[in-house]
Amino acid sequence: MKTGLVVALLVVALLALATGSVHIPATEIAGRLARAATGQGTGDTADQILLQVRLPRVALAIAVGAALALGGLASQTLFRNPLATPSIIGVSNGAALGAVAAMLAGIAAPLGSFAAGLAVAALVFTLGRRGTYFGQTLLLAGIAIAALCSALTTGALYLAGERLPAVIFWLMGGLWQANGRAALVMLPVALAALGVMLALARSLNVVLVGEASARDLGVNVPRLQYTLLALITVTAATAVSLTGVIGFIGLIVPHLLRLAVGGDHRRLVPATALGGALLLLMADTLARTLAAPAEIPVGILTALVGAPVFLWLLRRRRTL
Repeated sequence: MKTGLVVALLVVALLALATGSVHIPATEIAGRLARAATGQGTGDTADQILLQVRLPRVALAIAVGAALALGGLASQTLFRNPLATPSIIGVSNGAALGAVAAMLAGIAAPLGSFAAGLAVAALVFTLGRRGTYFGQTLLLAGIAIAALCSALTTGALYLAGERLPAVIFWLMGGLWQANGRAALVMLPVALAALGVMLALARSLNVVLVGEASARDLGVNVPRLQYTLLALITVTAATAVSLTGVIGFIGLIVPHLLRLAVGGDHRRLVPATALGGALLLLMADTLARTLAAPAEIPVGILTALVGAPVFLWLLRRRRTL
């Protein structure tokens, strides 16, 4: 399964690099990349488009997709709830609110988004830590804070004025502002999340049977919970700060891959990362080509695909 996902991701990445307003033959891409890596690039229009526009966008889509999917898997494991996503503890909603507030204040949206995402996570964690049952209290606090952030974001749209189209487009999610710097920020975050979850794979398997049983088997449950919460926060806040709000990847990808490879996190974690990267890269390629030269917000496409798939998953669980 993992090999198939790797092959599919490479094929889709090649198509994404080749497809656009200027077609670059797929047979030329490897050669152009190799020459550029050795400083022998031609510098023609095709090289500039490939290296400065498409390659950073493909790299960012892969990193964001993997990070969102891993954040979703971490959320579902932390709360032992198949419906959990980073948005359920308010991180995504807080990051969206921060971006809108920053745009209205004339500040860079990514900066405001990331800062607000971290601030909301800290608030939810503080409230959740005071409860007797960490996971349940954290979940309830997150739902309340998420609702508050969504309400404030909606209210802020009334103040957007002429910036309203840009704000709404950003809230729908998209990679139109992708560049090399954004990719270099997101790639280490995604790789770190993958490494942390692989290192915790055994503990993640054990904790699914219950906190008491996990403690009896030697798992430091509080430390695991805090680690997962930190991972969810950093991946979601970073992704939203760079690409806006892109939904459903963290929800449906772990579900689908769990059906395909089983619940063992040693296989599920890498498969989830590959699946998230593949799904977002496919969606982004369609988003920029279906209505060219216009661009569809990729969040719309992920929702159009994700909602029916999720309903199918719910029906399948009900019939099992």
